[in-house]
Amino acid sequence: MAIRIRGGVLTYLNHRASEDRATWRDLIEPGLIALDLQALGLHSQAFVELSDIAKDKLLHDAQFDHARDWPVSSKRFFDTLLSLVIEGYYGSPEAGGNREGKSWDMIGFRPDSVSGSHAPTQETDLPQCTIDQLRDHYDVIVVGAGAGGSVAAAVLCESGLRVLVVERGSWLRYNQIGKDHLRNHRLSKYGHNTGPDLEGNPRTIILVSGDERITAPFEGDYHNNAMTVGGGTRVYGAQAWRFHPDDFRMATRYGVPDGSSLSDWPIRYDDLEPYYVRAEWEIGVSGDGNAHTERGQRSQPYPMPALPMTLEAEYLARGAAKLGWDVGPVPLLINSVERDGRPACGRCGQCVGFACPTDSKNGGHNTMLIRAIATGNCDLICDTMVERIDTEGGKHATGVRLVQEVAGSIQRRQVRAGHVVVAAGAIESARLLLNSATDLEPQGIGNRNGQVGRNLQGHVYAGAYGLFDEPVQDGLGPGVSIATFRFDHGNESGIIGGGFLANEFTRLPLTHWYRALAPDSARWGAAGKVTMRESFLRTSQIQGPIQEIPTAESRVRLSRTVKDRFGIPVAGLSGSVHPESLRAATMLGEQAERWLLASGARQVWKTVPGGGLSAGQHQAGTLRMGDDPSNSVTDPSGRIHGYDNLWVSDGSVHVTNGGVNPVLTILALAFRTAEGLMKQG
Repeated sequence: MAIRIRGGVLTYLNHRASEDRATWRDLIEPGLIALDLQALGLHSQAFVELSDIAKDKLLHDAQFDHARDWPVSSKRFFDTLLSLVIEGYYGSPEAGGNREGKSWDMIGFRPDSVSGSHAPTQETDLPQCTIDQLRDHYDVIVVGAGAGGSVAAAVLCESGLRVLVVERGSWLRYNQIGKDHLRNHRLSKYGHNTGPDLEGNPRTIILVSGDERITAPFEGDYHNNAMTVGGGTRVYGAQAWRFHPDDFRMATRYGVPDGSSLSDWPIRYDDLEPYYVRAEWEIGVSGDGNAHTERGQRSQPYPMPALPMTLEAEYLARGAAKLGWDVGPVPLLINSVERDGRPACGRCGQCVGFACPTDSKNGGHNTMLIRAIATGNCDLICDTMVERIDTEGGKHATGVRLVQEVAGSIQRRQVRAGHVVVAAGAIESARLLLNSATDLEPQGIGNRNGQVGRNLQGHVYAGAYGLFDEPVQDGLGPGVSIATFRFDHGNESGIIGGGFLANEFTRLPLTHWYRALAPDSARWGAAGKVTMRESFLRTSQIQGPIQEIPTAESRVRLSRTVKDRFGIPVAGLSGSVHPESLRAATMLGEQAERWLLASGARQVWKTVPGGGLSAGQHQAGTLRMGDDPSNSVTDPSGRIHGYDNLWVSDGSVHVTNGGVNPVLTILALAFRTAEGLMKQG
């Protein structure tokens, strides 16, 4: 049978049918045949010959399982077919649908930079080594080429040390991670464009019963972060907040809630402030140093001015003024002016979740790694896992074991080092230490007190959407440009730590359809088109992360039953969000509604977070720093307790994760840790 669908959707459906033959064979085709039989039985006409009203009636019945005598669930058929049609109509043309982007024109989505250019700025190439080209010994081996690893590599290479950087992901060019609206870190329906591959890289969820459930990289409970050169900085939104001084003394200020592992950091804001400056200036942050002054003293301004305020921010600024709230711009690791040979932000409509088309987003891949390699002291190897760290005497790291797959063949190699810096992200760094067990440390490196992998945390997000009578979106990216900290420390609700609220990044059309339509909106048919046309530019979203309360039972362990493609036990995740975090999220969502209503929204609705484990792209805490080895894994410098040369340089050392995006703190700590290693020699 045929359903009349325009906009290049049939091309996309044919593409999906070839990618997922089982769904097409077992669900879509039987459903289409059943739909035709329903039409013939009720109207003596094929479905395609019916009036639009009659077609809508049959489809309406199908979505509620009102249809009878179907070989498959009519609701499942309807929901799946609708999703496929929406993907073809509103998704990126590269996927085969949305011919010439006409649906984007209809709703007002502008994906390209303000110059209108479709071609990305030329990216600097990063030379890579093969496993056979590696030296037998390096002064330092850095595990992971993300935010922390790239900073450590640059600082150490520029001091004259010979460094090997090992990255499990690939060096991906813009055309590989720049446009796919169904495979990215904002919407990952069919996988992540930054890896890892779906095959051979599972994780497990450890249930209360002890049983394990396998989860794939594109599923939410995998808690994936980008696995490529640059790590999360390759595709992040790049909000560059400092932690508040009280973020470092949460237990002292608030006490320790029952069931939590809330604790003070062993360092203070003043200890980290010089390194915040280094991160802002050496990597590049745009912002207004005179805004949000309650968040700690600054010894220097930002190196670049804040990006211009968007139309949405102007509406929200007026609403905040009515409420008497202080607001200010959002600092971003994005060029607002030309800097270091790379242009200012092109203001495209698809920033977060994608590589930058103008190479204006500042990450590990195009700042610190470039510096490291320019010294001549850095070797970079990609598509390679560190499967274990070699140690001796339970107090000294001697090197690492590498493993990779080349043309279907597994290759392994041992490389020795004077120091090892672990910077693989909170989940994978903990997994590596646990998998490096020895007779002296049978539970894993640094795990004599059972602390490795505990206190896993990320950020619970809360907020609201608001629908306005007139357009509030101008389509200019990155989108996020106004924030308030009225509800962090000292908030009126007595919430521990609180959080901040900001407007969101520009939305993809697909993201808007899946997440930003009002609950009572029409979602399909002619009425669904009207919904998209009338709501896409008229919808504002305000949200923010809350200061999450950590628990010792939110953790990473090694799976007892599942191994990856190299035979290494995968990460097993368990735990849940502390009730205090959910209480804070409720408060923040209510305040987001207030802000939208004051700004002129005629309809508002909250987003409600779940209570499952929190980690995701802001994952932190599994190797927390502290003075006491009984309740921490690293010392205040980021070195594993009891070791003289084994360091951690990522978010896993965070004791708490702040009520803000954590990347600037990861970068600052990486400068501090690398400096400490360098001084030791």
